[in-house]
Amino acid sequence: MTESASHQLLNKQLEQLHALESLLAEEKEALTKHNPEVLSAITTKKHELLLAIESFDANIGSNLQFIEDKKQGHLDNKLAEIQEVLKHCKELNEVNGQIIHHSELAVERMKNTLLERHSKSTMTYDAKGKKSAGLSSLDIKA
Repeated sequence: MTESASHQLLNKQLEQLHALESLLAEEKEALTKHNPEVLSAITTKKHELLLAIESFDANIGSNLQFIEDKKQGHLDNKLAEIQEVLKHCKELNEVNGQIIHHSELAVERMKNTLLERHSKSTMTYDAKGKKSAGLSSLDIKA
């Protein structure tokens, strides 16, 4: 394998990372627009792409000529470019994770609000004027 073949391998890896970067941007848009159908399709594509990236990276990492070219510093510029794209992908993924976390918190708050309102609408009082949570506290067994 020549140095140019090592560069070709890195170029393919860089293409995969740019594709991941694009999917993460699409994922962010789907999350902010609350579009579950699109999000589901993107998640499937992202999973498949991550598996492909992992597999390809393992192949590159075990390539003896690549290892030698890397040791000699022939690939430093391309590897630095890959590191930058990978760093950007991680940042995008963290942002998407924060969006998901905030959405989960909003859903939990809404659930609690609905439960509180439901509890208030079923609230009754006993003969002494104490609050009671609906008919279930009266031990009625109908």
